[in-house]
Amino acid sequence: MTTLTLMTTEHVPVLAGELIAILAPQPGELVVDCTFGAGGHARRVADRIGPTGTLICVDRDPEAERRFAELAAGAPCQMRFVRGDFAAALDALREQGVAPDIVYMDLGVSSLQLADERRGFSYALDAPLDMRMDPRQQLTARELVNEWPERRLAGILREYGEERNARAIARRIVAARPLETTVELVEAIRAGTPPAERFGSGNPARRSFQAIRIAVNGELDAIDAALPLAWELLRPGGRLAAIAFHSLEDRRVKRFLADRARGCICPPDLPVCACGREPEAELLTRRAVAPSPAEVADNPRARSAHLRAALKLGEGAG
Repeated sequence: MTTLTLMTTEHVPVLAGELIAILAPQPGELVVDCTFGAGGHARRVADRIGPTGTLICVDRDPEAERRFAELAAGAPCQMRFVRGDFAAALDALREQGVAPDIVYMDLGVSSLQLADERRGFSYALDAPLDMRMDPRQQLTARELVNEWPERRLAGILREYGEERNARAIARRIVAARPLETTVELVEAIRAGTPPAERFGSGNPARRSFQAIRIAVNGELDAIDAALPLAWELLRPGGRLAAIAFHSLEDRRVKRFLADRARGCICPPDLPVCACGREPEAELLTRRAVAPSPAEVADNPRARSAHLRAALKLGEGAG
């Protein structure tokens, strides 16, 4: 079997060994990678499904499509790329009658996107306010911070960034308009942050940048749409996994998989089950799988990662 070599990039896939161990890709299987990114997970899957297997890779970032072409040129399996949001891509695959053995998604922003100073994802780089994962979409971070009402800004900072200083930060952003660069946005956020937090450990802009990025890209709505679509696509015996990087993502994955694994929902005092509900899933991770201390030491971005997975039950499973 051909083994793929890493491209000359600093990108390191998070929880790659754990993902492979839990999903156990087999020769000849059909796999959907919902968030191709730099292809770190895809390389490992491709090696295991071999020449009779097929790997469908999805991403809305045009840079990912270029990286896919490089990977596919020497891949040991059949490969196909779908450009677009993973929820829309999964819906299109459903219309085509695709029934994969494995679907997995690595949520959030990739390290390569963060490191690209043209994209405006990072509070550590001076860049235009963009934050779009797909440059074809209209809404940018610049439009959001300069045109959204203060109350709406505060709402997304609170909801998507879990930022307790949301109102003060939103007020400072509005007062600083127009904002054109990430540095200008960071300064407005700092001005709305209490001194004890402004000069404490960690960058005070982290939560606000997360919130704005999520809002620009509709990330949580995409997860809510993608999880049921992915589950519907899977054949019985198929496996679904997701790697989340913050609590808003992880709670959605945890709730979705737990609901599929739940059987009877009758009141506990009912002597006989009346609902007839049977579990649709067997959890492959009883609790979220976190990276090892060694992985965190090698790749600090992995620190907040949580992996959850489940097996789809039904006739033909196993």
